[in-house]
Amino acid sequence: MAASGSPPTPDRQVDWPAPYRVDLAAVLGPFARGRHDPTVHVEPGGAHWRTSRTPDGPATLRLTTSDREGSGSNVVHGSAWGPGAGWAIESVPALLGSADDWAGFPHEDLPPALVPVWHRYHERWRVPRSMRVLEALVAAVFEQKVTGVESRRSWSTLVREVGEPAPGPTPRAMHVFPEPKAIGLVPSWRWHRWGVQPHQSATALRVAAAAGRIEQCSVLPLDQARRRLRSIDGVGQWTVAETAARALGDADAVSFGDFHLAVQVVYVFTGRTDGDDDQMAELLAPFAGHRQRIQRLVELSGISRPARGPRATISDHRHR
Repeated sequence: MAASGSPPTPDRQVDWPAPYRVDLAAVLGPFARGRHDPTVHVEPGGAHWRTSRTPDGPATLRLTTSDREGSGSNVVHGSAWGPGAGWAIESVPALLGSADDWAGFPHEDLPPALVPVWHRYHERWRVPRSMRVLEALVAAVFEQKVTGVESRRSWSTLVREVGEPAPGPTPRAMHVFPEPKAIGLVPSWRWHRWGVQPHQSATALRVAAAAGRIEQCSVLPLDQARRRLRSIDGVGQWTVAETAARALGDADAVSFGDFHLAVQVVYVFTGRTDGDDDQMAELLAPFAGHRQRIQRLVELSGISRPARGPRATISDHRHR
């Protein structure tokens, strides 16, 4: 971990003239699993740090932006350390959604509550594509049928205890997602100690064993990638959507099976407080091909249905 001051010379760097005004917090926000996620750190000044296990090995990536004078876009400055630094730098455009755009998005069909959110973010946010499918999938598996607090604790513990310290001058102790073989060697008692439910650990072991085929999803057409992920026992519609929205750049990924999302989407569109998946599907039908954009706009809006009654039963996402 580095001392205070500017980070030392990185192994690789890039200044990428982005085609839009990149809002790092909006684009990369979904990758952070809580404030204590050892793979993510955001500096008070806005610099984003993230670690990843690339095809070439561990990497730490630091991203900042600067304005391009007289332009509606900005420049992204990337610095990377570790054996995977080159891969990480080359992946920056894809990570920040370079291949994604809002063309064909029917913004005229947005509910009034989302219109200002769209105006604020449609030039600042794109669907990310990290291309690290196993990392996104395991994190989503840990979120099945448990609270956010439990899933974040399990994810952080796995990465810290089985992963390795991040390369480079990280601003705090950061770690890299473990190698698939290391995940496969985790004994049942450790999963239990970490708060990982038996069905989650079993699924995590299955996906780790199929790591090669899973990572290939990053270069497959989306429909084929979704089918391949769904073919794994314990990976259902919700888990695939959560993975595809982060790792595959899927602009149509929508997390059906998530009680909280359906309630929020229906509330934002109609003001009703009893939303469910069927209602959400009907409301999102005009946005086919762009439904992840609606999900993210709802998240970014900060609009929340008024709390009432007992807490909802945790949904089981394994076969959804």
